[in-house]
Amino acid sequence: MDSPQVTAEPFDVIIAGCGPTGAMLAAELRLHDVRVLVLEKDTEPVSFVRIVGLHIRSLELMAMRGLLDRLLEHGRRRPAGGFFAAIDKPAPEGLDSAHAYLLGIPQPVVVRLLEEHAIALGAQVRRGAAVAGFEQDDESVAVELADGGQLRSRYLVGCDGARSTVRKLLGVGFPGEPSRTGTLMGELEVGVPPEEIAAKVTEVRETDQRFMLGPAGAGVYRVVVPVAGVSEDRAEPTLEDFKQQLRAIAGTDFGVHSPRWLSRFGDATRLAERYRVGRVLLAGDAAHIHPPTGGQGLNLGVQDAFNLGWKLAAQVRGWAPETLLDTYQAERHPVAEDVLDNTRAQMELLSTEPGPRAVRRLLTELMDFDEVNRYLIEKITAIGIRYDFGEGPDLLGRRLRDLELRHGHLYDLLHRGRGLLLDRTERLTVGGWSDRVDYLADPTAVLDVPCVLLRPDGHVAWIGNDQQDLDNHLSRWFGKPIN
Repeated sequence: MDSPQVTAEPFDVIIAGCGPTGAMLAAELRLHDVRVLVLEKDTEPVSFVRIVGLHIRSLELMAMRGLLDRLLEHGRRRPAGGFFAAIDKPAPEGLDSAHAYLLGIPQPVVVRLLEEHAIALGAQVRRGAAVAGFEQDDESVAVELADGGQLRSRYLVGCDGARSTVRKLLGVGFPGEPSRTGTLMGELEVGVPPEEIAAKVTEVRETDQRFMLGPAGAGVYRVVVPVAGVSEDRAEPTLEDFKQQLRAIAGTDFGVHSPRWLSRFGDATRLAERYRVGRVLLAGDAAHIHPPTGGQGLNLGVQDAFNLGWKLAAQVRGWAPETLLDTYQAERHPVAEDVLDNTRAQMELLSTEPGPRAVRRLLTELMDFDEVNRYLIEKITAIGIRYDFGEGPDLLGRRLRDLELRHGHLYDLLHRGRGLLLDRTERLTVGGWSDRVDYLADPTAVLDVPCVLLRPDGHVAWIGNDQQDLDNHLSRWFGKPIN
């Protein structure tokens, strides 16, 4: 029997999964004219409206691409505090960001806006198309679809979630811990007065910090209720499941009814051993899973896409330095390790056992010290990340805040996804890298170093004022100059 014919499609990258990570990656690739196809197994976008929180670093990334104003129209700003293990402490003053808040926003809106952004830039999205297999060689990846069709591209990226088909077919290990506890989460209307809810929530949370009923707008409450043990049932919970568990934990079901959405999750914590095997890569939940404590999951995936997009585009376009694509795993794998560890710590601090409760009380006291509170907020919101770019000032490897410039703001200059040299000396040049790196001379920029070279993801790749040293670093990150 003849093997299925591989359809000759003009794609450089195929992305499996059109969630926030996949859509963001598609848009980033299209900024560099990479031919992108996104395959999404679901025929329609998800129908339930789950509210997620975009943390500071994700808001900065959206501002860098001109997307933030659109997101702000659909979300609600909240103070950037009280994230770590739900310990109720305000954010420290003077966080180093122009976007020092949390944006609560429906997840389907985030996905829709990012997908529309990618499509407007020229990405193709096919729904009802699931990856069933693939084979790769030194030149390309042949992708087999569930319907028997086949496609070919130069690279394949699995952004297909915690049960990633791409990861499993790739044979990448996913070590970690299975779920030990379960949680029901949803948004429902209630049948008792707000003051009665507030009193009961206060009472229950004295012994169980994982329990929550909080207003979610117009008579709707977000409900989070722990479940004894771990259910093997992957089906969505029912309204009756919520009522039973609320009665078990709080002694009342609060008259919950008319759910907007209902879900269950465990506290499984796993990290892919590798983010890349040849021409196949992983990002988002396909690469790491952890409990939602601290609200970091969606943010971590979007930030993966931002780190990977320009590097994979450089590889496709032919100007990437030899090791550039390898820096994706080198930089993002440790970040995910840190997120997994801080969620493990937070889950322990939410335990009802005496030991963890004692540690929680101690940490609550320690967070009254500004340095402790600031450190934890910067960790959760990802503005404390410093990639290892070698020896240099503390700013090297960190993201740069949205500076006010002589004519506008710094992030407005990053919409095209290119590098940027910010030159306060007005003596340097990007020379033969001008097709990949923009130049701005602005001696008025409020910055305590003479010049910085920014990567397309906003991280500082070089600091100094010497042209030869700059050229060396331009070569390191942006390849050979044009003649």
